[in-house]
Amino acid sequence: MNIVNYLSEKARKLTPYVAGLQPKNLGFIKLNTNENPYPPSPKVTEALKNADIAKLKLYPNSDSSALCEAISERLGVKPENVFCGNGSDEVLALTFQAFFSGKDNIIMPEISYGFYPVWSEIYDVTAKPVPMGEGFIINTRDYKSGNGVTLANPNTPTGIALNIEEVEDIVKNNPDGVVVIDEAYIDFAKATSAIGLSKKYSNLLVVRTFSKSYSLAGLRVGFAVGNNELIDALQRVKNAFNSYPLDILAQTGAKAAIGDIDYFEETRKRIIETRMKTVDNLNELGYDVLDSQANFIFMHAENAKELYEYLFSDKILVRYWDKPRIDEFLRVTIGTDIEMEAFIQCVKQFLKEKPMKQQ
Repeated sequence: MNIVNYLSEKARKLTPYVAGLQPKNLGFIKLNTNENPYPPSPKVTEALKNADIAKLKLYPNSDSSALCEAISERLGVKPENVFCGNGSDEVLALTFQAFFSGKDNIIMPEISYGFYPVWSEIYDVTAKPVPMGEGFIINTRDYKSGNGVTLANPNTPTGIALNIEEVEDIVKNNPDGVVVIDEAYIDFAKATSAIGLSKKYSNLLVVRTFSKSYSLAGLRVGFAVGNNELIDALQRVKNAFNSYPLDILAQTGAKAAIGDIDYFEETRKRIIETRMKTVDNLNELGYDVLDSQANFIFMHAENAKELYEYLFSDKILVRYWDKPRIDEFLRVTIGTDIEMEAFIQCVKQFLKEKPMKQQ
């Protein structure tokens, strides 16, 4: 019997999320998955070296209480307003289960994080994709009266961010559902985090990650901040799925990372400076780049697929989607200055071989 016959109807119909290519061969410059180009804080290294390995025979703290306390202290909220999970992907998946499952009119941008429609399909969520304006702008007037909202801010893959007043407008205009603001990239933005608003609005849940600004993509740590009743709901769903999502080493490393503010600020600023320099270089070459507030840029290229393949042949990985509206764009993660210089030089060589059409 074909193994497909054993699958549930839902599993057969699923369209899985496709992550960025993770090359097995060495020598690639990886600018395709928005990882931080710098290593974690030295305090993370120290904490993991000094971890009591004998404790690995025991289950970890199921609620990551010490990490929640460290996050709450850093962000100025109470520990009971923090929930930790195995990466922000798991936190968001639990959020879809807890607040959106089986519901209709869940509002989200037409172009955003590729996992949102996958979770919608898994958890029987009827999503309402909202068209974006010119330049991929999100108009808050289009986000009203939903049974829930999920929105990445800054958005991905565009990198464009809403200001705090616009976020609050969305929260106020959706009192009958939970508004989830996915702030995976907020640390690289001029925009203010919505975490402060979570003290004012009981229907606001803010989701963050340690993968980007804390250089811990490999440890898989994410968290949410919100009203204690929202956090209790996430705990309920988590405990019905996996009581121990974060292992001992992940909790230890993340706690050390969020405590090293100086290192966090240093690497964050370096990435922002490199982003600005890269945008300037691309503009000089004639490319239009959106106003990214993330650790990546979204550049327009009339022959984007060709440029993607050219870069790949030179062992430089960026992200390309063959989809309407974005098939003439590349998303490029900000790497080190050396990596971005290699990227720019490759783009220059491409232009020599295939000059842009005159407008």
